[in-house]
Amino acid sequence: MRTSTRGSRRLMAFAAAAALTTGLLAGCAEDSDNGSSNEGAGNSGGGKTTLTIGTFGVFGYKQAGLYDEYMKLNPGISIKENVTTRTDVYWPKTLTRLQAGSGTDDIQAIEVGNITEAVQTQGDKFVDLGKEVDKSQWLDWKNSQATTKDGKLIGLGTDIGPMAICYRKDLFQQAGLETDRTKLAAQWKGDWSKYVAVGKDYMKKAPSGTKFVDSASSVYNAALGGETTTYYDKDGNVVWDKSSGVKKAWSVAMDVATSNMSAKLKQFDKPWDQGYANGTFATVACPAWMIGYIQEKSGDAGKGKWDVAAAPTAANWGGSYIGVPTAGKNQKEAIKLAKWLTAPEQQAKVFAKQASFPSAPGAYSSLKPAAATQAYFSEAPLTEIFSASAKTIPSQFRGAKDQPIGTAITDIGILQVEQRGKSPAQGWEAATNEIKDVLGQ
Repeated sequence: MRTSTRGSRRLMAFAAAAALTTGLLAGCAEDSDNGSSNEGAGNSGGGKTTLTIGTFGVFGYKQAGLYDEYMKLNPGISIKENVTTRTDVYWPKTLTRLQAGSGTDDIQAIEVGNITEAVQTQGDKFVDLGKEVDKSQWLDWKNSQATTKDGKLIGLGTDIGPMAICYRKDLFQQAGLETDRTKLAAQWKGDWSKYVAVGKDYMKKAPSGTKFVDSASSVYNAALGGETTTYYDKDGNVVWDKSSGVKKAWSVAMDVATSNMSAKLKQFDKPWDQGYANGTFATVACPAWMIGYIQEKSGDAGKGKWDVAAAPTAANWGGSYIGVPTAGKNQKEAIKLAKWLTAPEQQAKVFAKQASFPSAPGAYSSLKPAAATQAYFSEAPLTEIFSASAKTIPSQFRGAKDQPIGTAITDIGILQVEQRGKSPAQGWEAATNEIKDVLGQ
């Protein structure tokens, strides 16, 4: 669905996602890039109530026909989706409107990288949805991330981002590598450095103009998603510079950044999209929400060439929530719509359309990707692969500045090494300086 790439480099970024859901993270389609607005909310022609929903990336609600379905079930409702491609544009604007108490949409999406900040600093700006729903519908850890200290649930879980590796089996074959998804997954099982080793083998006979992976940041986010301790510890202390998880993910990312295996692309920028279309990289760390994104950006030319294998370690990257701002003009109807959109039945429909993996376990027994999606990814058992990852994702401790810290590492530290030829030490120093600025140190 979408990924994290949060705002003004100091406010934050990503996809990831990241995810995605994000995005979960997430993707891009029908992009207005104008942030959310409440323009047109309230009553529209014919006496209908217009509900606005602010999202980023591709949430899949429109693509799966859920808006049309809801409007047929509720003839007095009209739905308008305001889409912004990147969370680094979406979230700062949303924060400004939440703090102002005006201009918000009736429903606002919240990416997982922003949920802790929303809980800790904007809890009073959202309706307590815990009073409106049966919370047992969602994974416990998903609810926990969106719950304030006084027990207020500010968001309902949409998707999560269990990890896999999406790969171009045609390019693997040309490079003389294993193409069977099960055997390939066994080669890198348990360690992202083994994935990098496969990349080194790929580059020995890489098809002309191709690289093994899209970016070192992609590998960093994927590896970090399988670690328990990342930027904060269980007590809420900032530990990014001491975190074993960060150090492990940084190390593997540096192996990629200092090699010839990366296409050196920044995720969710246009050149990255073009890389899909042109087949310029052979693998990408692939949370469930990215399945729909790859289909869209690779287009018809990629059908049957992509396959999916289990990732080296179980990990979560991305995922999102939707909440109802207290400043919204149509709270009662917005709550009804938010509940309906995130119910297991609707989450299963979004999965069928674009493989965004549900945060509602009640949907799991009925999950079935669309036939077109299965065919696009070489009949890979998507439900099985993502379910296996989802069941063993480690719980992670999150903090209010998770996303800006992560963006400083990926968009400044790693890019310094990957794109500007700096040493890993120089990249780490650049990220450190940015993070100190973000944290006010």
